[in-house]
Amino acid sequence: MSAARAPRASSRAAVASAEAVPARSERRKSSRKAPRRELDDSALVHLVGYAASRAALEMRKVFSRHMEPFDLRIAEFTILMLVATNGDVNQKQLGDALDISPPNMAVPPPGWVARGWVERVRSTHDRRAQHVVLTARGRALAERTRRISLTMEEPALAMLSAAERALLIELLRKIARSGDPATG
Repeated sequence: MSAARAPRASSRAAVASAEAVPARSERRKSSRKAPRRELDDSALVHLVGYAASRAALEMRKVFSRHMEPFDLRIAEFTILMLVATNGDVNQKQLGDALDISPPNMAVPPPGWVARGWVERVRSTHDRRAQHVVLTARGRALAERTRRISLTMEEPALAMLSAAERALLIELLRKIARSGDPATG
């Protein structure tokens, strides 16, 4: 009699186990996040700063995708381009261009000397000052990343004509200069 009950008990366990599997998968489905709902931002659309910030978030994503292989962030890329374009520049000039105070400004950025991208050269005019100068390796990096930067934003800005892009850049630069007493 006990031998007859054993198969029934194991078959009951199999049935119970089979019933438990769908219950578990249903629980997983119910615990999944609901589709993301867009929020109503109509109370913010009149703000240029809000629109500029939202656009900047998208453009940062584009920048990261293209410059991450070079281990460059936006400020570092900016420093690279400014040094490549302006030759002898010092920490104060770069800090002013990036609106970063000298104590918070690491020029060259950490690791650049070790990577062979830049070297520090003492100024011939002011012995206290040091200039940041690109090495041959640094110039090659600057040229390669500059070429990438010329086209990396194309897909994100495809809905704008060339004239609209130029106008957008002009208007944003005008706003950025408005805080500068020398140009405002």
